[in-house]
Amino acid sequence: MPVNPMKKLRWGILSTARIATQKVIPAIQSSRFGEVTAIASRDPGNASRIADQCGIPACCASYEALLQDDQVEAVYIPLPNHLHIRWAIRALSAGKHVLCEKPLAMSANDAERLVSASAKNPTLKIAEAFMYRHHPQWTLTRSLVRQGQIGALQNIHVYFAYHNVDPTNIRNQLALGGGALMDIGCYGISVARWLFGRDPIRVNAQMKRDPKFRTDVLTTFQMDFTSGTATVTCGTQSHRHQLVTVLGSKGRITLPLPFNAPPDQNMQAEHEHDLGHTIHTLNAADQYALQCDHFAQAVWEDKPLLTPLGDAVRNMRVIDACVASASSGRWVEPRSYT
Repeated sequence: MPVNPMKKLRWGILSTARIATQKVIPAIQSSRFGEVTAIASRDPGNASRIADQCGIPACCASYEALLQDDQVEAVYIPLPNHLHIRWAIRALSAGKHVLCEKPLAMSANDAERLVSASAKNPTLKIAEAFMYRHHPQWTLTRSLVRQGQIGALQNIHVYFAYHNVDPTNIRNQLALGGGALMDIGCYGISVARWLFGRDPIRVNAQMKRDPKFRTDVLTTFQMDFTSGTATVTCGTQSHRHQLVTVLGSKGRITLPLPFNAPPDQNMQAEHEHDLGHTIHTLNAADQYALQCDHFAQAVWEDKPLLTPLGDAVRNMRVIDACVASASSGRWVEPRSYT
């Protein structure tokens, strides 16, 4: 049954985090199938201010109050990493669909608690917010790889880095799930697993930690997919940079801005192949809005999600293996997930 173009999925936002106010809320408000009907904050004044700025009808003085709002059908969770599972479980228990920021949890064991909660609420959708998968540049890249346009996939190389030394920032607080691997290294894991279509059989990681924060500030890891490899370098005290190169036996694809594509700019994908060299220009797209529309359609039509719960658990198991490898200095096999 086609989606009613006038229908909107009603969203509630748990917190006034920057990713919510600057990226996700504007995207939902401009999307085809979504609208934000409520926002909650531990600071009611802050919630009221953001509600006024963003045209949100209701502001709630607590997260619990938002979850009890009958007008809210789906909840977006941009809270610090250590709070993701707690509030995702509470949202499911309140009968809400859930879109949770990445990484889903603090560990795979943590994420598996959400699997149990989801099994008790089988009609509710829950996804991890890897918005990049919805951008046309990634739709094209995955299609070219699957069609054999670069031959056999052999290697994926991911760089993702920025510079942040603010001790109050959650990305620099170990207890809150901060660090390069959790914040941005998770993208490289997601990309490699998605393009290879399987999980790595083993990983090998090296980490440099900040002496005060104790978070990893420069992490490099390799993933062995048997038929090929992927290498990821991520940093939180490095020059701002991101790049993905996908190498095959007969060509390569390079994305100069793979993860933070501006919604108002065309993107380019460079495709070198046996017959020559092609620069694909992808029309400007808001990957956050596309993510929200995909989620709404999955809810209404009971369709599969691009980043379902099982995928999130698998990603967390690779993150866990990277941490174990950096600690032991050896290759580590991620636990399998069925």
